[in-house]
Parts: sequence; C-alpha cells; structure tokens
Amino acid sequence: MVRKFLLGLAAATLMSGAANAALLVNGSFELGNPQPGSGGFSTHGAGDTSITGWTVHSGSVDWINNYWDAYDGTHSIDLAGNEPGSIEQTFATVAGQVYTVTYFLSGNPDGGDIAKQGLVAAINGSVIASDTILGIKAPARDDMQYLENMFQFTATGTSTTLRFSSNSGEGAYGPVLDMVSISPVPEPATWAMMLVGFGVVGASMRRRVAIRPAQLA
Repeated sequence: MVRKFLLGLAAATLMSGAANAALLVNGSFELGNPQPGSGGFSTHGAGDTSITGWTVHSGSVDWINNYWDAYDGTHSIDLAGNEPGSIEQTFATVAGQVYTVTYFLSGNPDGGDIAKQGLVAAINGSVIASDTILGIKAPARDDMQYLENMFQFTATGTSTTLRFSSNSGEGAYGPVLDMVSISPVPEPATWAMMLVGFGVVGASMRRRVAIRPAQLA
C-alpha cells in the first residue's frame, strides 16, 4: 500500500515538473560565439544574438569574461555597454503557472563611487521588479559582492519573454547580472500530497522498527 502511494506521488510530481518546466537557456552567460577574450569583454548592440539564448534588446551591453569575478563560472553581463542597454530571452511556460525568477546582481566597479546604478526586470514588456544600487556596489573586480534577488510572475501563455534593462544614468558603468534561473512554484495540491507522503513513509518506518524485536524473538 505504501509502495503504491509513493509510486503515485512520484509520478504526480514528475508529471507536474515536466509540464511546468521553464527552459531558460544559458542563465550564467557562459555560452556564445564569438567569445570575449579571457580577462576582457566585448560590447554588443541592439539585435545582437552572440550570447547563446539571449538577444540584446536595446542600447548595448558588455559581455564579461573574467574581467571581474563572476558569481557563477567566468562570465557575466554589464547591462550598460557604451550606453544603458537591455537583454531578453523568450522561453516556454504553462499559462496560469507561477514561476520564480532568481538572479544575482552587482555593479561595475570601474566607475568609482557613482551616485546610482539600477536594473529593471520585465515580463512581456511589463515591469515586474526594479533594483537600485546606491553608491558603488562592487569595491573591486575581485570583490563583486553579488546580491541574490528574486521575483515571481504568473504566465499568461505558452511562452514568456524575460528582459533585464539598465536604468543607470552613468553611461558605461551599469548593473552587473549573473546566474539567472527560473523555476515553477509547486501547486498547493502537490505540496499537500508530498507532505502526506512523507507522513506515510515516517509512520511505516516507525511501525517496522516497532515490530522488528517481536519478529526476531
């Protein structure tokens, strides 16, 4: 009985995960062609698709390769290249499903103690989150002090476009973005089923422990 329940729970969880999987590509910006040289960066303007999975939507961005520390891997994005810019990616979603977007944010340390840097995150063109960095975020290229940020959105169709934009007024010294990920939020019914399942497993284990001495006798 317990085995059948667990098999059903696993199947329901897997089906839910498969149906709600959000396939964001290259969230840490490691892939693309041509690659910027190690210890440097390359600047990409509107319409550029050199960074795998991503399109430069407006302005320009710098694709960083070990010029400063990345949060994950060796690459990151400065969302202000020669001017404030934006990047976006369209990915598969399930209408009505809630998703969590997680990303890590710092700031270009080369501009000194600038007054303000910021980032705006949008879903299908509508602003969802805005993060502001007051003063300098990263004191040095080897001390970027990334902060984790996240927000949630409800998908309205079978595809969704995520866009990150710089609202920095300081020209080339923009917000630094790395390790973007998206995951579906489990539905309450799935959580409830999992909790019940854990309870059944715990009760079964306690029962087996309780009857083992009698069986040995």
